[in-house]
Amino acid sequence: MAKPKDLLATLERTEQQLRLFQKISRFMVKEMSLQEVLQGIVSLVVEFMNCDSCLVYLIDNDDLVLCASNTPHPDQIGRIRLKLNEGLTGWVARERRVLAISREAYKDPRFKAFRDLPEDTYEAFLSAPVIARNRVVGVINVQHRNPHQHSGAEIELLATVGELVGCALVLARMDPAMIERANHVELVLASAPPRS
Repeated sequence: MAKPKDLLATLERTEQQLRLFQKISRFMVKEMSLQEVLQGIVSLVVEFMNCDSCLVYLIDNDDLVLCASNTPHPDQIGRIRLKLNEGLTGWVARERRVLAISREAYKDPRFKAFRDLPEDTYEAFLSAPVIARNRVVGVINVQHRNPHQHSGAEIELLATVGELVGCALVLARMDPAMIERANHVELVLASAPPRS
């Protein structure tokens, strides 16, 4: 049987996760640029996961392009690119799977180094695909300078954040005027499966 102390810690962590998802949800419904939304999400992930780095890559044709980072890489945003068959990030996008490495991520045979990113020397690596409408559209990476054993809750959390980032991308493509004019009831009913 779980101890009261353990139950309290689990409850507190669950409440923190709920607050994180609420904050991300609020970013998604505000009138903000997509860059501001991604930067906000990255900052929240770093704060919640106590990690040293969070990077978001989005797919551009056959490349993954760095689009958001918690560390100051203004000259690297939009410039760092890797092919879908390169690096740990490319593997996550191709395989559509979460990847967790607790130590020496830079020694993994799939790893690709970028001399301009200090994160390449970090020990622990956690990565999840960014999913929009059931398609991989990018990858979100979390890194720790020191070895870090990722819990199942952390892995699930990052996978969910990847899905939320995908939703934010879909929402960003919608014209606000169309949202105001849309008949949402008609949209829902038109998409319902046929009755038998």
